[in-house]
Amino acid sequence: MAPMPQYATAAPLTILIFLLGACATAESDYPSLAIRDVERAEGQFDTGEPARIDVPPVEVDLTGGLAARLQSLLAAAEEAHGDFLAVRPRAARIVSSARGSAVDSDNWAAAQVVLAELDSARSRAAVPLGELDALYASATVAAEDTAAIETARGRVIDLVAEEDAILEDLRARVR
Repeated sequence: MAPMPQYATAAPLTILIFLLGACATAESDYPSLAIRDVERAEGQFDTGEPARIDVPPVEVDLTGGLAARLQSLLAAAEEAHGDFLAVRPRAARIVSSARGSAVDSDNWAAAQVVLAELDSARSRAAVPLGELDALYASATVAAEDTAAIETARGRVIDLVAEEDAILEDLRARVR
């Protein structure tokens, strides 16, 4: 084994001396890592009383009782749906004749008018749905039985969904 050169042993010793010298610096130059007074958890944290949520009552018209109101709303929705379905064949015919027509053509304009007529009948079916939603919200907030309302509401939702699908189909044909 060859002898180590003289500088090979001096270099590690020099580095060690500098490293030890860094550890001997004045303590006041650096902040303490000890826990400060403000970091100490003292006392108790009082959560207080939870805020009460004051839920206002939902005003609904129940003239004649809930069953009579539900029947009235269902009848109104079904009447509007019947009007919608009565216009549908004429609307389909007009929309078919407008297929591929230019936007400024009479056929396209007639299709827009009949689609607006269908929209009007659809909105008349959606009004009872809004009232059913208010009844449902009122019964839910009051923790009352909502089964009858849900049944009527589901029926009207189905009617409106059917109308939406028809309108979507007819509008797609005109574009």
